Amino acid sequence: MTNSGVADQAADGAREASQQLRGTRGYHALVAVGLACYGVVHLLIAWIALRVARGGGGDASQQGALRTLAGTGAGPVLLGVVAVGMLALVLWQSAEAAFGYGRVAQEHDERRRLRKRLSSAGRAVVYLLIGVSAARLVLGGGSSGGQEDTLTGRLLQAPFGRVLVVLVAAAILAVGISQVVRGVRQKFTEDLEGDRTRAVRVLGTAGYVTKGLALGVVAGLFGWAALSGDADRAGGLDAALHTVASQPQGSVLLTVLAVGFAAFGVFCLVWARNARS
Repeated sequence: MTNSGVADQAADGAREASQQLRGTRGYHALVAVGLACYGVVHLLIAWIALRVARGGGGDASQQGALRTLAGTGAGPVLLGVVAVGMLALVLWQSAEAAFGYGRVAQEHDERRRLRKRLSSAGRAVVYLLIGVSAARLVLGGGSSGGQEDTLTGRLLQAPFGRVLVVLVAAAILAVGISQVVRGVRQKFTEDLEGDRTRAVRVLGTAGYVTKGLALGVVAGLFGWAALSGDADRAGGLDAALHTVASQPQGSVLLTVLAVGFAAFGVFCLVWARNARS
């Protein structure tokens, strides 16, 4: 058997094993736990954003939400559940990226399937980052609040550094636009096995559009850093929401965004019960 034949046989075996795993109750239970944890993280972000809107403090980001969990009495246990749940989502989306998009893949052409597989790869990275952050907090490693600033500073010091930061800003903006489009066109319903009621559609639309708009502000901060050459102007979700809060009527705008993040959190809880995998 040729090397290509061996590789094809191995790929077919991995694909078959993945399909068998998808059919198990344990797999679906882990995916549900992961999506529920993802929803809780966004509900915490919404709560922190509301506090900021009212003049309070807090880190309105995924890292801030995890640190809020860590500060509760059952912090280590809750963070452990989040870490395991995120790992399950990483495995889920990695399998979708590698072998296809489940039953949804049968309903679209090759170009559409490729886009969905790339989307799954992006989701896997996001889930991995949250899971690693949760695990580090459980182990006492913590996380740096200035990671975006550090990364931007290193990029700016590299050859063609400003160009690189502009590319990062463009990539973030592209993701933000895709989230808005996903929400407006209600493409998220393809991820649901059932419960596509009007209420669920409203929650999903509000949630995805809000996340997209927030990423648009993040992209703007990175673009500003590129134009000014000042890494301190860059920032992640927390910096973006604080930027919104500092604008005229900022408290009102931030409250609206907080409601949107809460809507996405609730949508994730519905998604957990009806994930199409």
